[in-house]
Amino acid sequence: MSATPILFEAISTPSQSLSARGMRLLCLFSAAGAAVPGGLFLVLGAWPVLGFLGVEVALVLGLVALHRRWSARAREVVQLTETDLRIVTANGRGGRRETVLQPYWTRVTLEEVAGGVARLSLVQRGRRVELGVFLSDAEKRDLGEALRTALHRYRSPEFDNPQLR
Repeated sequence: MSATPILFEAISTPSQSLSARGMRLLCLFSAAGAAVPGGLFLVLGAWPVLGFLGVEVALVLGLVALHRRWSARAREVVQLTETDLRIVTANGRGGRRETVLQPYWTRVTLEEVAGGVARLSLVQRGRRVELGVFLSDAEKRDLGEALRTALHRYRSPEFDNPQLR
């Protein structure tokens, strides 16, 4: 990122509600759930359905596994240094977007959108960068307040000179 000292840093990632154990259980229950109609079709003599049923279950579980992998690699990093405010967003599939703003001219906005959903943004001279796409409304409010406080400290530093006491 940068060699200057970091004054504020926030890293947000999507929640991982399905653990590795949960994924194994999902696979087990999906296979067991597919075995019941598969056995019924086998008894009725429609055995070709078994192949399609197996491919369907494998496809769904494969897509769930891919989604878990991409979500585990996705992240958003907000860094305030002495020189700039940097937002780096990685989507988990290799895509990366980096935005650099001047912290002195940047302001934090939190808008309530229809349905009670909050939208956290950084605005600088008409340029708007949305933050916290992985976060809940309460977490967006907390991040917005923390970032607002950090930017205020950046703009209004307190100097402590012992000779002036």
